[in-house]
Amino acid sequence: MIDAAILPVQRRLLAPPADWLARRGIGADRITVAGFVVGCLAVPALAFGAYGLALLFILANRLADGLDGAVARITGPTDRGAFLDIALDFLFYALVPLGFALADPERNALPAAVLIAAFVGTGSSFLAFSAVAAQRGLRASAYPSKGIFYLGGLTEGAETIAALAAMCLFPAAFPLIAYVFAAACAVTTLTRWAAGWRAFSDP
Repeated sequence: MIDAAILPVQRRLLAPPADWLARRGIGADRITVAGFVVGCLAVPALAFGAYGLALLFILANRLADGLDGAVARITGPTDRGAFLDIALDFLFYALVPLGFALADPERNALPAAVLIAAFVGTGSSFLAFSAVAAQRGLRASAYPSKGIFYLGGLTEGAETIAALAAMCLFPAAFPLIAYVFAAACAVTTLTRWAAGWRAFSDP
């Protein structure tokens, strides 16, 4: 919901480290993969109840997610980079609830499953819209530098990061946070379905 508003600030903050990385030959794809690997470490950390460590891994993953795009704008974006970025992002988001389910299956398994299902809704609606938009040559005016059509919604990157951070900071409240955020994701999915229905209706 607020990604477009904070994007200029994010770009200014990430420009210096991205330039440093690019000048040393560290490409965007390497940053994307490294960030994903680090993010995956949050799963065992959560499973063993190391919530503070898990939060560090999650934030490192999100930092890498911003840096890879910043480096790509310097060195030149690629289709492979755009593919890797979005494919690994959606899997990472689903892995975090899995970690909470492993930590306490009795309390967390059901809310984790509901949240993962909600992520499937937001992810599939996002990618389906982007695929058809690409066929029609459409571009998202709010996100002109994105490698694919970026359709916003109530729950975007910033809101997701905030929810995952809240889960790590208040692990006992995971079920409540998961259910509330899943409901917000359901709203996002419905609005994206509606946007696709309107945008792709033949005259």
